[in-house]
Amino acid sequence: MTGRADAARPVAVVVGGGLAGITAALRLAEAGQRVTLLEGRPRLGGLAFSFRRGELTVDNGQHVYLRCCTAYRGLLDRLGATRLTYLQERLDVPVLSVTGPADAPVRTLGRLRRAGLPVPLHLAGSLARYPHLGPADRARVVRGALALQRLDLADPALDGTSFGAWLRRQGQNERTLAALWDLVGVATLNAYADDVSLALAAMVFKTGLLSDPGASDIGVAAVPLGTIHHDRALAELERAGVTVMLRARAAELKPGVQQHAVRLEGGELLTAETVVLAGAQDSTAALLPPEAIPAQERLAGFGTSPILNVHVVYDRKVLRRPFFAALGSPVQWVFDRTDHSGLAATALGREHPGAQYLALSQSAVRDEIDLPVADLRERYLPELARLLPAAAGAEVLDFFVTRERTATFDPAPGTAALRPSAGTRVPGLLLAGSWTATGWPATMEGAVRSGHAAADAALAAVGARRPVDRGDGRWPR
Repeated sequence: MTGRADAARPVAVVVGGGLAGITAALRLAEAGQRVTLLEGRPRLGGLAFSFRRGELTVDNGQHVYLRCCTAYRGLLDRLGATRLTYLQERLDVPVLSVTGPADAPVRTLGRLRRAGLPVPLHLAGSLARYPHLGPADRARVVRGALALQRLDLADPALDGTSFGAWLRRQGQNERTLAALWDLVGVATLNAYADDVSLALAAMVFKTGLLSDPGASDIGVAAVPLGTIHHDRALAELERAGVTVMLRARAAELKPGVQQHAVRLEGGELLTAETVVLAGAQDSTAALLPPEAIPAQERLAGFGTSPILNVHVVYDRKVLRRPFFAALGSPVQWVFDRTDHSGLAATALGREHPGAQYLALSQSAVRDEIDLPVADLRERYLPELARLLPAAAGAEVLDFFVTRERTATFDPAPGTAALRPSAGTRVPGLLLAGSWTATGWPATMEGAVRSGHAAADAALAAVGARRPVDRGDGRWPR
């Protein structure tokens, strides 16, 4: 009886074990489908993963989410991992500027934090005291924020406009761009304002800063990313009945009338009524059959943007806050990763009980992504000493970098026209990934939303039962 019942259940193959693929696989399995998830790497999590460096556990990069990231928070709930993260009660971002020569730097600390007031008053007090802008520039920021509020995110014309050009038309200058708009925008969009679609930038700022007082509260993993995105995800996928195949790379997709075939690099052939391609844009483009989506040739022009992460272990504590953003320096954002990495339990940590591990997250660094480690060391260690006085006298116990050369899609003006929806012209073939048409930039939130969209489209096409969507973007239940 069990075998016949299983044989009657629809079969789905999800190609890609990042957050989009994990989400789609769980949703399809919960709707009663027999799901196989293929991942070419030896672990799940896509570009949000951990690895071992000796005894140290290292995240490939610092990933954050906001309170408004309801889909990602829903996935955390589904994985039973919410308690493995930390979400601020109220937005609080220390912003440290440094001016002057290396031997006599002038450091100024400001904070972007919200009050318990309605939008936009929740940020008014913080902006009024923000030391990195004078009174006239603070007024410019207010004018820009009010103009952002008036934008209609559904207006397709926004995508063809540069965010930087639009900001300057609203009276912004280089000081306001550096101290606020790019401070936030580069970290969330992985590009500077002049290189970003106004549609994407407006979505980020309206949703994160101007929609709800708590929308921009910052969340981070309190454990290595692999604990959440691999360990917890693998356990929940298997509990849901999903067959997870690691080190299993799809080499070819052969579409059929009623069933599709996915051939693995090792030669194994899998057949399924539903196939979700949930990999990166280049790997998906290589598997797509001809004319599967409108203007498919445009995917070749869909650019990418890099993220560089610089990792430094000092012999002593040099930073006394969880993170900060920097101005007037090549350094962008700095995070304390000491506890997350397990440094204290390593031989290095035992030999140096006060050792601290900092990670620098450097977005949109096209001119640095391929620099040798020695050059990056020469560039960033003196900058950390300028920003953090204690770093000047500290010994560097370890210095290494991680590079994601194609970390995100390029959010340039005109990007929206290149982002395909979940559905394709091939029945039963769906697309997922943060680069698809989610309306969000390339974030963990966008990836999870794309997985929901692909699963919803697949289930709707076959009239399958699916869990009730509560309408708030979080995990349907």
